[in-house]
Amino acid sequence: MSFRHLLSIKAIILLPLLLSGCFDHYRTTDSLCNDNPNLCQPLNLNDGQCRIQRTNLIWQRYDTLQTPTDEYKFKELKATKEYQYCLEYAARIEPTKLKQRKTKRIQALYHSYESIERLNQELQSSQDPHIIYYRWNQGDQIAKQQFIALEGDEKLEHPELQLALARYYVNKDKHKTLDLLHHSLSLYKAKDNINISILRSLSTLYYQQHNMAAAYVWTNISTHYQPNHTPQKITRHNPFKLTEDDRKKLDRVTLNIITTLNNGQYHRTDIMTQ
Repeated sequence: MSFRHLLSIKAIILLPLLLSGCFDHYRTTDSLCNDNPNLCQPLNLNDGQCRIQRTNLIWQRYDTLQTPTDEYKFKELKATKEYQYCLEYAARIEPTKLKQRKTKRIQALYHSYESIERLNQELQSSQDPHIIYYRWNQGDQIAKQQFIALEGDEKLEHPELQLALARYYVNKDKHKTLDLLHHSLSLYKAKDNINISILRSLSTLYYQQHNMAAAYVWTNISTHYQPNHTPQKITRHNPFKLTEDDRKKLDRVTLNIITTLNNGQYHRTDIMTQ
């Protein structure tokens, strides 16, 4: 084996290790904070309260520092709000020791308010539809018009954004709302976490339209996707007024739809009893 060939083999072996060192520079939050104190010092460090939210925020701030796009700033905004919610509770707790911890929590809470205000300002002109919808939810009527104007644009081809459109139309056009809800489900890929609000909305709308077969199916599907649900069928003491044969047929329909949702292959299924 030639010396040059041996060097080539060593280079191939070392390359993954070098790349790993680049992308995994910080292995602990402490090491990250030591090199980037501005990301961490305003927070309630060395405090058992809000530890998970604080850690998530620190790493998200670092991601934003490395990639300061609207997408990462929005993720930082959401992480900051989660941290703020935790701190608002923690700031009311009286520490049995180290009374200064409460002061530190209150200072960190005010810092979170300032961070949220700063990020809101930085995202005020963002054209990202997720951020536009967020601003609409915050009461921005201009953002509402911007979001609705995007209807039909491929930028809204995302389950959560289709759900947002469905909520807009729910009191205006029930049939269009159903179309949007079904379309939102078709946008999920295999193993995605499905927003249970879509499933519950389908169940409610079909029940309001007196389509008891569809309401039964979508109620069972939403129950299936509930976190920590216990497998169970809807009992006969319910308002669906279905025969036992109807239930057996609809239970098969339910399982088929769940399979397509899990595989990311959902297509609208119109459900009616004979």
